[in-house]
Amino acid sequence: MPSPYRPSPAVRRALRKVGEDIREARLRRNLSMEVVAERAATSRATLTRLEKGDPAVSAGILAGVLQALGMLVRLADLADSAEDRQGLDISRETLRQRASSPRNRAAKDE
Repeated sequence: MPSPYRPSPAVRRALRKVGEDIREARLRRNLSMEVVAERAATSRATLTRLEKGDPAVSAGILAGVLQALGMLVRLADLADSAEDRQGLDISRETLRQRASSPRNRAAKDE
């Protein structure tokens, strides 16, 4: 059953690129679709859909294929908070400019 989700053009481009990169990695390793699909516990048809950038292919299948290619660590680091430049910038902007001493806070509470 087709997914009702309609990804934006940017998302579709990103998924196509991921699929193309997976296909290229598979070919560089000289692995057939059958071998990768078997190692990823999926079907050849699903691997074909993943390589074409189908947004309905699950993240679990993507993870299995990356594991079959020896690339799973890259998925684990995908949203690493240490590499989240925008989030780190926002955190820095919201930090208090000066820290108050416990004595000053106690006086304000009275």
